[in-house]
Amino acid sequence: MSDLRFKSVMEASSRKAVKVNMPETRVDRYYAEKVFNRQKMFQYLPRETYEALSEAIDNKKTISRDLGDSVAEGMKRWAIENGATHYTHWFQPMTGGTAEKHDTFIEHDGKGGVIETFTGKLLVQQEPDASSFPSGGIRNTFEARGYSAWDISSPAFILGNTLCIPTIFISYTGESLDYKTPFLKALNAVDKAATRVAKYFDNNVKHVFSYLGVEQEYFLVDEALYFARPDLALTGRTLMGHESAKNQQLEDHYFGAIPSRVEAFMLDLEIEGHKLGIPIKTRHNEVAPNQFELAPVFEEANLGNDHNLLLMTVMNEVAKRHNFRVLLHEKPFDGINGSGKHNNWSLGTDTGRQLFSPGKTSLENLQFIVFLSNVMQAVHKHNALLKASIMSATNSHRLGANEAPPAIISMFLGSSVSSLLEKIISNDFDALKIQGKEGLTVGVSQIPEIMIDNTDRNRTSPFAFTGNKFEYRAVGSSANCATALIALNAAMANELNRFADRVEKRLARGEQIEKALFAEARQNILEAKPIHFDGNGYADEWKIEAEKRGLDTESSAPKMFDAYLSESTVKMFEETGIFTRKELVARNEVKWEMYTKKVQIESRVLGDLAINHIIPAAVNYQRLLLDNLYKVNKLFDSQKAVEIGEADRQTVEEIAGHVNKVKKLVEEMIENRKRANALESLRDKAILYHDTVVPLMDKIRYHIDHLELMVDNEIWPLPKYRELLFIR
Repeated sequence: MSDLRFKSVMEASSRKAVKVNMPETRVDRYYAEKVFNRQKMFQYLPRETYEALSEAIDNKKTISRDLGDSVAEGMKRWAIENGATHYTHWFQPMTGGTAEKHDTFIEHDGKGGVIETFTGKLLVQQEPDASSFPSGGIRNTFEARGYSAWDISSPAFILGNTLCIPTIFISYTGESLDYKTPFLKALNAVDKAATRVAKYFDNNVKHVFSYLGVEQEYFLVDEALYFARPDLALTGRTLMGHESAKNQQLEDHYFGAIPSRVEAFMLDLEIEGHKLGIPIKTRHNEVAPNQFELAPVFEEANLGNDHNLLLMTVMNEVAKRHNFRVLLHEKPFDGINGSGKHNNWSLGTDTGRQLFSPGKTSLENLQFIVFLSNVMQAVHKHNALLKASIMSATNSHRLGANEAPPAIISMFLGSSVSSLLEKIISNDFDALKIQGKEGLTVGVSQIPEIMIDNTDRNRTSPFAFTGNKFEYRAVGSSANCATALIALNAAMANELNRFADRVEKRLARGEQIEKALFAEARQNILEAKPIHFDGNGYADEWKIEAEKRGLDTESSAPKMFDAYLSESTVKMFEETGIFTRKELVARNEVKWEMYTKKVQIESRVLGDLAINHIIPAAVNYQRLLLDNLYKVNKLFDSQKAVEIGEADRQTVEEIAGHVNKVKKLVEEMIENRKRANALESLRDKAILYHDTVVPLMDKIRYHIDHLELMVDNEIWPLPKYRELLFIR
């Protein structure tokens, strides 16, 4: 891209100065002002309605239709007082994003006018069109009826001028068509199973909650440059582009000073997020240039996931105000880090006990080992499913590259816990003493003693224990976290139930409870030993070792989805009441279809750019070189002309070679698309796209990236990495 064009683009991008509208009060005074939370419920609902709704939320009970009318009236008054003119059921279809259909509050008053009204019927249930969303064949075009139903556990909120009510989304025949329905089922399943086991240690436990903290990584690019790259605008990633001479190799961006424009965006985002009750706490530069991260305080998993989806919407809107575009694609730029969505997952009881935290007594540590061993067994038995749950056409570009976790699921536990597990395997019951934090003296008098955790961090592990939680690092930055957490919580619930069944058999034989718990935990650890790996997940040796251990090493994304339909997976989901076989088949159809469509769109965009942008630019530059050669031949004698024009002749030949290759590869790619599109099986179609279209896209990119280095910068039609990756 020419310097003149780049300058004009940047001037257009920064023409409008952005002023952040700072609240006049502290965060705690405007936090959740747009959320119908307990405080608003108490203020706007009758006392008996408030108490009944609170009890239903706390004890996971349904509410009556009569109660719905009372809640709807109070919710409407609050919403209208805060500027809402519309309401919507906010749900999570299998597109991976969110969906909403807005209605006003008005109804005929019977006198030629209107009144503003909102009933319990409208609050509790609505009927969005179910045929236009991905359903895997559960809903045909002529079968449009579907239902959305209010999720009372996630509070309503106001976004813009619309009251948004979090809901599930199901078909007319009862199958789930969304992510929230099975997620809530998975959370209920792990609640019941974990409570059953937790009662062995504390009979006062009534519920176990799954908690989630999402570290959201993302890129920012200038809006004008974004629209000057059709591949970014249409696919979310650059389909071509030679790496910048300077990218992340100096490691000077990570945790560096945040650029002032970015900091203004971050502050604006935090303010908007806090108003919506999203507890954004951390912000910093990530490893790659123009890459950043934010993280909230831990929340109950269902609410945490809703907040993350809402946050992605808010991020996009706030970025536009600052002349940025947010890139949530897992790998928007080749050769540098991609973006993940690290899911920090834990379980805790309603009595305040964190079940993944080592304790101070042997009994507390036994509880920790029991739950840890069940996580190990769940991840070990279902490692292929867990990998399939985080896989997508976009995340497949990220895994295994530039500090991303490898596409093999393993567990990192750290030296202290690993040492303890070895003692347990050797049947040392007295070893239930876990090393706590120790002091480390730096040797500088003014620096206080540093407390060392009982586990290090392993950035190459897709599923790492980090002291009192597990960090599921393999989840992609654009994903709905529910996809991964449905599989994880379901597998955990299934294992905990099996564990409790085995313990109860031992107790029936008269075994002491601590000995029975220890014996079954030890058996879990022994059986799940292949999943435990504390080494370098990037090493080629690990891929060989993982296969020897029986772990899933499939590298084809479409084939990974087969794990959802294995007999063990179907049985596990049916036993926990989360999915039927029919729903699993349908969801896989959606996964294969979405994979195909995303690759199809990318290949079409790449072909268009190659033929209509890149080749004309390359040929134009080639024509200039040929014109120069013609003039050299006219001006100098033949020997001198050969010497002077040698470099240009070589460049002309190289350009011609790359241009011809690009043309042939694009034609081949189009033919392979046609062959794939002719297949009826969605699975076979996705596999053929993966095997024949994706490799050609990589080859086309190779030749285009070489042309970028050869063609005059004034002629090259697209912004380059050096322009995209450094905010000015």
